[in-house]
Amino acid sequence: MGIGNTVGSPMIIVFNPVAGRRRAHLLWRVLDVLVENGVRVELARTRRRGHATDLAREAARTGASLVVAAGGDGTVAEVATGLLGSPARLGIIPLGTANVLALELGLARQPSAIAAALAFGRTRPLWPGVADSADGSRLFVQMLGAGLDAQVVHALRLRLWLKRLLGRGAYVLQTLGEAVGYGTMPLRVRIDGRELAASSVVVCKGRLYGGPYMLAPDADSCAPGFSVALFGAGGALATLRYGAALPLNRLPRCPGLTLLRGSEIEIRADGGVPLQTDGDPAGHTPVLIRDAAAAIDVVVG
Repeated sequence: MGIGNTVGSPMIIVFNPVAGRRRAHLLWRVLDVLVENGVRVELARTRRRGHATDLAREAARTGASLVVAAGGDGTVAEVATGLLGSPARLGIIPLGTANVLALELGLARQPSAIAAALAFGRTRPLWPGVADSADGSRLFVQMLGAGLDAQVVHALRLRLWLKRLLGRGAYVLQTLGEAVGYGTMPLRVRIDGRELAASSVVVCKGRLYGGPYMLAPDADSCAPGFSVALFGAGGALATLRYGAALPLNRLPRCPGLTLLRGSEIEIRADGGVPLQTDGDPAGHTPVLIRDAAAAIDVVVG
């Protein structure tokens, strides 16, 4: 028995060749399985930042029932942006460096299992966040960072060769370098009207951060609202302590870290500090974070 059929609209696969360069072989193997089993697919390659959103929006406008993001978390967020408000479902072929959302959702990793999941289309809701800043409005599906981790993301944007060479290790190396010279400029954080301060902030939709590592145990990407991780201490020693706790899944209990729930978060700092969403640069503070208007159905198996 095949895993799909040729009835209905084709499956649109939006492929980011930059994010998926190191794991493109996985995409071709998934496509082979789908085509061999009679699933109609159309592959659309992105050519620039934001192009995945345009491709997904056009696919939804023309009646596509399933649009698949083949790339990293940033590609998934761009495709989700294009699908928001439409009945089209979101599929994921994880090709990026960390693929945190795929880990969060427990998605399959083997080509045949990914193809079967996309063909059968069992879904669950995914409720994104929206970040509004002077640089524009951006949707995010897993997390937003302000401070040191965003500084690392901005720096790696200029050193893509390092990311391609070392993968996830590039973030570790860049973090160690940035922590030495990164100041502890205080962030002013307002969570549902409550005023707080931190050296860095991560606003979480999901539980995981940086890979299969726990940061926000009470986060729920199916529902509105956010878990907010406030890092009180800054500097190299604190960064080393947080970094050592992360792979041990002890970061939520690390001294200096506070976890709070909220539905509207505002982050400000004198002079502005970098922001990142889902591992991509996202401008600078100030930023206002809120829930997207609706959930998106994401295929999980």
